[in-house]
Amino acid sequence: MKLLYPTVTLEKVTDITPELLHEMNVDAILLDVDNTLAPPTDSTPFEGVQEWIDSIKAEGFSVVICSNNYKKRIRPFSDSVGLECVAMSLKPFPFGFNRAKKKLRERPKSVVVIGDQVYTDVLGANLAGMKSILLSPQCEEHGVTIMLRRRMEVGVRKKLTVAKRGDGNVGG
Repeated sequence: MKLLYPTVTLEKVTDITPELLHEMNVDAILLDVDNTLAPPTDSTPFEGVQEWIDSIKAEGFSVVICSNNYKKRIRPFSDSVGLECVAMSLKPFPFGFNRAKKKLRERPKSVVVIGDQVYTDVLGANLAGMKSILLSPQCEEHGVTIMLRRRMEVGVRKKLTVAKRGDGNVGG
């Protein structure tokens, strides 16, 4: 069951500060896209996301998008925000995490996975020996598989406390 728990919980990606990342001892970030950086049906980032990406990169963190979605969805988005990407990651399996780790040239313990799903992002990060930040979904999704995963997450999410900005709730 411990495999389902993130290192940190926050509301949205723009709540993640360089100070928190330093406190977590990470040098690199793997970012999910859908419901983390942008709505699942849109290529426009949520408000403040582009500025957050630019500031995190300026602070020296390496960043790669790691998504289960298709390349035709992820590549245009990653190009628009200035990041490399790994599409069809097959999260929570290690394949995509390992491809992204090679792009970053980092050890797993210095990488954090940031996303909105317990059974893909958090479980995958834990299986890969990486840290994780679980975000709250930023918009509603209606697909059958995502609705099933969201139902399965309810028990885990109830046990988590969403940290306030500046209070990283760092664990693990």
